[in-house]
Amino acid sequence: MSAEHLVLGEAAWHAQRATYLERIRPWTDGHRARKAAGEKHPVLDFMFTYYSFKPAQLERWHPGPGVTLAGDSATEYLNKPAYARTPDGVTLDPAAFPPARRRTAEFVAALLSATASRPPRLGCFGLHEWAMVYRTDPEQVRHVGWPLRLGHAGTDALVENSQIRCSHFDAFRFFTEPARPRNTLQPTRESQVAMEQPGCLHATMDLFRWAYKLAPYPPSTLIADCFELALDVRELDMRASPYDLAALGYPPVRIETVEGRAEYVKMQSAFSRRAEPLRAALVDLCRTLLRWSGPGIAEADRDDHETFPQTSASIHSP
Repeated sequence: MSAEHLVLGEAAWHAQRATYLERIRPWTDGHRARKAAGEKHPVLDFMFTYYSFKPAQLERWHPGPGVTLAGDSATEYLNKPAYARTPDGVTLDPAAFPPARRRTAEFVAALLSATASRPPRLGCFGLHEWAMVYRTDPEQVRHVGWPLRLGHAGTDALVENSQIRCSHFDAFRFFTEPARPRNTLQPTRESQVAMEQPGCLHATMDLFRWAYKLAPYPPSTLIADCFELALDVRELDMRASPYDLAALGYPPVRIETVEGRAEYVKMQSAFSRRAEPLRAALVDLCRTLLRWSGPGIAEADRDDHETFPQTSASIHSP
């Protein structure tokens, strides 16, 4: 057996799974309770509506590659095609790693390696959220029922008097039509690998997306780490937005002021630093999966990242 391979006794992996569920259930149970009550939350719901990983999926614990689960109860994992029985127990099966998941791993490794190679660009001030409201009527805003701090006229004026420099396509695509020409960049799906940079709040939140797109192969703790970071970033995203969410316990970051912009940049920089080890862990995971399952790009830092964005349409589908 390889030194990298770990066999977890039945009591040990049961304990790890229980700890994981205790960690994640406040979020999943809270979402279910709000949904049952017909309540909407502009911060917390985002994690289960914009992102396609449902609460039940988030609650499923997986050990990650190179780990064998011992004991009779491990056979419950055999109902998933990713797992196979070995003399030591049940483990993820390299032979079952599907081609589609391999393409995802290749794309994610390319995207996140390219992102990590760039310095963080700060100072967008969260204006993407304002551009999503620009020149809308009250019934057209994404979070109907929550007032705009500056009103519609004040929101439009701030957009018109600011330089918008959003580099993230999945934020830019929600801009209103009148706001799009005001962005100094015009990101596309095809330019995603070339444009994403580690200071972007949405690039940081999307670490959660890239982690769960590889499920069940990542350790669930890595998915949870990315989830919690994304949730914290979402709070800043909405605190700096045009919406007044103080009643929900989210005091505004007033990016319309010099002081508010300085506060935003400070928090944006801190999130960029928090994301670094998770981005690196995801790149390492992708390379491990690619080596583990057969020949591919895993063994080298390739410069031809541009060859992979064509796979991203299916990766991004909700």
